[in-house]
Amino acid sequence: MDFQTLALLALAVGPAVAIITYFYTKDKHDREPFGVLLVCFLTGCFSVVPAIILEELLPALVPGSNGDSLISVAIYTFIIVAGSEELSKYIFLRYYAYKKPSFNEPYDGIIYAVMVGMGFATIENLMYIFDAETLTAAWTTAGLRAVTAVPAHATFAAIMGYYIGLAKFNHTNERKLMLQGFTGAVILHGFYDFFLFQNLTAGLYIGAVISLIIGIRFSVRSMKLHKQHPHAIQHQTIAVEKDAFESPNKPQ
Repeated sequence: MDFQTLALLALAVGPAVAIITYFYTKDKHDREPFGVLLVCFLTGCFSVVPAIILEELLPALVPGSNGDSLISVAIYTFIIVAGSEELSKYIFLRYYAYKKPSFNEPYDGIIYAVMVGMGFATIENLMYIFDAETLTAAWTTAGLRAVTAVPAHATFAAIMGYYIGLAKFNHTNERKLMLQGFTGAVILHGFYDFFLFQNLTAGLYIGAVISLIIGIRFSVRSMKLHKQHPHAIQHQTIAVEKDAFESPNKPQ
């Protein structure tokens, strides 16, 4: 493997590593086990496979997704692309990380979702970069995706993880919060892709950047909210369970 290939590989993987490090260092309390984080990242890598399968199958099943009109592009980007990719990531987050005992505070939802999202973004990055026809095109793609697509996947993940974290400790509204997280990620992802699927005029580039900025702002706000009361919901749940356990022995 020559130096150019190694450098491209580093640029493809580096942004995801930097984002993971950022979110991980924001967890000042009970940090997550390395093994669980690694599996989340690897499941995120694998989640590219079902996403690709869905993106190949759904256009034939979803009316109006094949066409050049704005409505058709919207159906394709929101349902086919964003829906398939976020569903694939959600499934691994929900049925692996969500069930782990180490998922013991709301902020963990963001950590685990970002790990899954960065696994997905890393494989997607490698596919785009090494599929480029020329070395110049590969470097251009790597540079652009480092500051757009990879951070975008992080923001989609943070939004989903925020609501998944709330759902973990709010059994009454668990399904509703999970749906909010999935829907929020799909909507922002859809807007981001919708602008990029257009004719790439300056105005549409601006629209894509605005979508990304909104996602980043929401992600930062989500982290701040979780960090203000990282264990509040968890402690409240423990207190309720403790009261329920002790109540039969209390004097009447």
